[in-house]
Amino acid sequence: MVPNTITSSHAESEASQSSLYAFELIVERLGGKVRAGQKQEYGMMEIEVEKACGLFGNKEVGDRQVVWMSHDDEAVKLPDGFEVVARSHQGSVAGVENRARRFYGLQYHPEVTHSPDGMETLQHFLFDICESLLTGRWKMEDVPDEEIKVIRGMLGPEDHVIYALSEGVDSTVAATAVHQAIGDRLHCVFVDNGLLRYKERERVMETFERELHLPVTCIDATQQFLGKLKGVVDPEMKRKIIGKEFIAIFDAFAQDLEQTMGKRPAYLVQGTLYLDVIESCPPSGSGRTHSHTIKSHHNVGGKVVSIVRALGKILDIPGAFLKRHPFPGPGLAVRVLGDVTEGNALDILRQVGEIFIQSIKDAGIYDSIWQAFAVFLPIRSVGVQGDQRTHSHVVALRAVTSQDGMTADWYNFEHKFLDDVVRKICNSVRGVNRVVQDITSKPPSTIEWE
Repeated sequence: MVPNTITSSHAESEASQSSLYAFELIVERLGGKVRAGQKQEYGMMEIEVEKACGLFGNKEVGDRQVVWMSHDDEAVKLPDGFEVVARSHQGSVAGVENRARRFYGLQYHPEVTHSPDGMETLQHFLFDICESLLTGRWKMEDVPDEEIKVIRGMLGPEDHVIYALSEGVDSTVAATAVHQAIGDRLHCVFVDNGLLRYKERERVMETFERELHLPVTCIDATQQFLGKLKGVVDPEMKRKIIGKEFIAIFDAFAQDLEQTMGKRPAYLVQGTLYLDVIESCPPSGSGRTHSHTIKSHHNVGGKVVSIVRALGKILDIPGAFLKRHPFPGPGLAVRVLGDVTEGNALDILRQVGEIFIQSIKDAGIYDSIWQAFAVFLPIRSVGVQGDQRTHSHVVALRAVTSQDGMTADWYNFEHKFLDDVVRKICNSVRGVNRVVQDITSKPPSTIEWE
């Protein structure tokens, strides 16, 4: 049972995508057939156990469970020796096995939070079916020392490192680990690109300096970024422009350090989510055996040290900082649909976002939500404010539950909470007369709108 994706080179495949996921690859390479499904299956779906099998442990025939799906291909013919052990409520194959050869496949994501029984299935596979191959001796508490050793092993005793520090938790955890590994040979750079949240620069710099004691240089590059983004509306182009400008800034900083030290820094370090790595993978035909590019992330590529977010508590990073919601690398550029420099879109978005997040905190539900934010829409609507007709902006509110961002479901706010938030926004933010809520899961949507 393979959890990642592998590109198929079978020209005769009728699948709707050129890259087959592991389940589909097993079926096709071993003599079965995969084709574009008549019905797509996205989000929460119910499957039913069709045959007692080794894969589902003690589950009985007829037992049902909710799983998270994301595919539009289906297996229509199984290889010899394989049996269907589970089907979706639409009738498509959801699980297969060849017990004699110890091949197992699932046409859903057992690894994500939104498949409640998924971890039990994976645990059964790893420690029962593969009992002679694996042990459960790994401990998170051992990871920091191991990572610090890896970092030190990568660097020479006099090598200096530039750290591209963002306001995100993953970035901060990684920076803390690197700082513990090499001390003052670490040079953190925080770039204000003009696309940050409300008072973000002041808030994070205070945390970096007073609480985490990280050596940070703050560079204000607002005009540089907004100048390059003027008139750009395509989201992928925005991301590429932002990524290019970040690299230019880090390169200039490296040149300044080289003149000071007489030696160019050896590494540019970043902390990122594995989600970003997956979504940034190039499509088939690029020489890489991964899935389709969903969106490029500027913080993926080069010599990257990825540190798991969960290490933060072990590294003594303040709990309040660790609980912060994720923020996209391109910042508010992917939350303003259209030209980010037009009008006062960024200012409106910052104000709306601050009201939304503060209301969530005041309601005591911030920790129950994985990510919440506002989106500035490129449309205007007619309204009535102050007994006068208005033709003002529309903003959307989005909040999701998730564990790793790979999948997500929308957070179900109480109606009174939404009513209060909308009133605050329309009464406080000049230029907004309509607020809508996004209640789409991932898949089929991504969490961010762009």
